[in-house]
Amino acid sequence: MVHDSTFYTTNLETYKAEVSSLYKKLTALSTARLLVFIATGIAVYFTFGMWQVSAGVAILGLAIFLFLLNKHSNLKTQHHLKKALVAINKNELKIASGDFFDKKEGAAFQDTNHQYSLDIDLFGRGSFFQFIDRTSTPDGALTLANALKANVITDITNRQDAVEELSEKAHWRQHFQATAQLIKTETELSTIKHWLHSQQSFLPKIMRWLPKAFLLASLIIFGLAFTGVIGIQFIGYWLFAGLIVTGKYLKKINVLASKADKIRDTFRQYSVLLKAIESETFTSDLLQQKQRQIRLKDEKASAILNSFSKSLDALDNRNNLISAIFGNGYFITDIKNSYAIESWLENYKGLVDDWFEVVSFFDAYNSLGNYAFNHSGFVFPEIVSEERTTKVANLGHPMLDDKKRVDNTFEITNEQFFIITGANMAGKSTFLRTVSLHIVMANMGLPVCAESSRYVPVKLITSMRTSDSLTDDSSYFFSELTRLKYIVDAIETDKYFIILDEILKGTNSTDKAIGSRKFVEKLVASNATGIIATHDLSLCEIEKTLPEVKNYYFDAQIINDELYFDYTFKKGICQNMNASFLLKKMEIV
Repeated sequence: MVHDSTFYTTNLETYKAEVSSLYKKLTALSTARLLVFIATGIAVYFTFGMWQVSAGVAILGLAIFLFLLNKHSNLKTQHHLKKALVAINKNELKIASGDFFDKKEGAAFQDTNHQYSLDIDLFGRGSFFQFIDRTSTPDGALTLANALKANVITDITNRQDAVEELSEKAHWRQHFQATAQLIKTETELSTIKHWLHSQQSFLPKIMRWLPKAFLLASLIIFGLAFTGVIGIQFIGYWLFAGLIVTGKYLKKINVLASKADKIRDTFRQYSVLLKAIESETFTSDLLQQKQRQIRLKDEKASAILNSFSKSLDALDNRNNLISAIFGNGYFITDIKNSYAIESWLENYKGLVDDWFEVVSFFDAYNSLGNYAFNHSGFVFPEIVSEERTTKVANLGHPMLDDKKRVDNTFEITNEQFFIITGANMAGKSTFLRTVSLHIVMANMGLPVCAESSRYVPVKLITSMRTSDSLTDDSSYFFSELTRLKYIVDAIETDKYFIILDEILKGTNSTDKAIGSRKFVEKLVASNATGIIATHDLSLCEIEKTLPEVKNYYFDAQIINDELYFDYTFKKGICQNMNASFLLKKMEIV
């Protein structure tokens, strides 16, 4: 695969040229439609005295006009699709330059009670979600957010295979993303699903064949009138007969049509997305499983959904005055289309939830595949479930500039606990978030920012950010204790990798030292694995009595009256602190 920037630049130029070409064709078709309309009007005017000829000319002109209209509509869809592809490739180049802050932040997915999402900047401005998100639908974004928060350690290799396969299908991913972006939903999927399952039929079974009988009768009457066997007035009488039959169900049809109008575009575009999934060849187990979820014995989900969208479109045509009067008068089209919708719901409404879920899955996983494609230098962790030691060579934070980022090798064995000390701004908190994100990404099946990774799957739980709450009438210290209690309860029922940053900040230094020591001792006694960062050097004394505890640090040095950080993870205890130096340097004291 070519380098991603080259790929996006090439695509951008190609799709720009196609957009320009399609625009010219659309302009030509619009002109042709206008000319056909004018020519038909003139021809009808000059043949008005011979009504059979005039009607024939009108029908021919209408047929040509509709043909051109259909061709224009198809080209317009292609034009919108190519414009979306232009925007996608522009956006990728923009993000590659470091500018992604105008994208969706995902703040609505933040959960202060989640095991880790608040602590590691998973959502919000500048978050990992904002960085990787390429979803085009609200449900796709929700699926992606749930994947980031899942904390699931089973089937990781299946997810890796799916992400890696999608990373290699760059053109397919972009077309899927562009198609999904064309969906203009007026109604949430949850509301659509509720309507599908709650809609009650109101037409009798006789309506299955009555529209066909009415159509046949209309054709016979037209034929007899054109040949002069019966008077032309009978065409008018038959029109009123059709309107009377339709009028009996008009109120309920109006309600159905109002709902159908808000969802028809969703179904039309989802049918295209399902077709894209059905038509692609996948080899990974997870993607094949999702394909099977939309596969029926004799029919394709995309075709079934497309037929439904056509029925919805057909019912929407009643808003056209000519179609409403003549269509219902001669062909009782409202009844025909409403019955088609009701029949579809009776047969397929139970399958739609699965189809929507599969589309949302691919919308979300395309973001993961896109991320893997954009970071071809990252590695998929080797999953070593039967081992005890996780070892990551040259681990870095994936959102830091690789030209400035300092990577560190990290190795920890199950039931070990690291105490990390270090000066202010030396890199402790960044390192904690880097390790946290490595766990989250590895569990999701994403490649990680490292030279290599042998990873023992584990769930993550953190306590790095707490705050007081006026609403809940809770102090900062009480919030901290609540979070720590949450962690203690969690590790009683499951294995977690625990990451703590400067706990018990809400109390005095003596209390903090005693409490922190007791808490770490409790975690070690619970056979917990994890890291705690602290400024309290006395906590490092635990290493002397508990072999499971190891001390590490990040250093700071003062060179030529300037503070210097190397951001390197080292074994031992930090000896250089910098608070006093910074106070003097900034002329605070």
